[in-house]
Amino acid sequence: MTSLVQPARVLFDPLDATGAAVEAHRWVWPLLILVLCVSASGTAFSLRWDASPAVIQQLQMEGELDRMTETELSEKIQTATRKALVGGIAKGVFVMPLLALVLAAALWLLAWLFETPAPFARLMSAAVLALLPIALYHLIFAVCALAQHSLSLDRVPDLVPSSLAVLSGLTPKVKKVLGAVDFFNLWSVALLALGFSSATGMRRSRALLLFVVAYVLFTGVSLGLPELMAGDGGGPGGRPGPPGGGR
Repeated sequence: MTSLVQPARVLFDPLDATGAAVEAHRWVWPLLILVLCVSASGTAFSLRWDASPAVIQQLQMEGELDRMTETELSEKIQTATRKALVGGIAKGVFVMPLLALVLAAALWLLAWLFETPAPFARLMSAAVLALLPIALYHLIFAVCALAQHSLSLDRVPDLVPSSLAVLSGLTPKVKKVLGAVDFFNLWSVALLALGFSSATGMRRSRALLLFVVAYVLFTGVSLGLPELMAGDGGGPGGRPGPPGGGR
């Protein structure tokens, strides 16, 4: 029971609970919680998603809508819904564990660069514990999605308003930038810094500064790279697929 309660305390008492959970190598239960919450989020989205507008728009872009019968269109819509369900579950079962592993490897590299080596199990624990706010977001998203009669792609970002992008009167570019100031993402960054500090012995203030800078740089690259690709004519032209939960 301790292996489940101790990681959960990280969300409510991060300063004390994070270090204890990292030292005890608590990563299995948090990872299972993450997988379940993200899978539930994707499932809830697929159950409430009205795929008709997105499918019709895609067929219009491809010039196939006029040649389709109602039966074929209905089959296309059902196929899109099934793909959303499978994709949402796959994101939880496969993508999130892989993300946690990659994040732990990145922490190991940082520890090596700053000459503060730590056992990989501790770094894995720090990585998984830092993803617990993301799991909480997906849990909230799943509940909110199931409460809807139907859900469109345009409503997904606003279903759980957690960033400054919800402010009104913003231009698309400003809204995109302010979307990076997200409560759950910043919470994860703070937990990642605390976990890394506990695993390596680095001062908390130094670790927090390190990961805030890393988050700003990562966000800048994430926002700037699509703009650069679009400017070079290399941006994707298809309809964005239905999300598996948002984060």
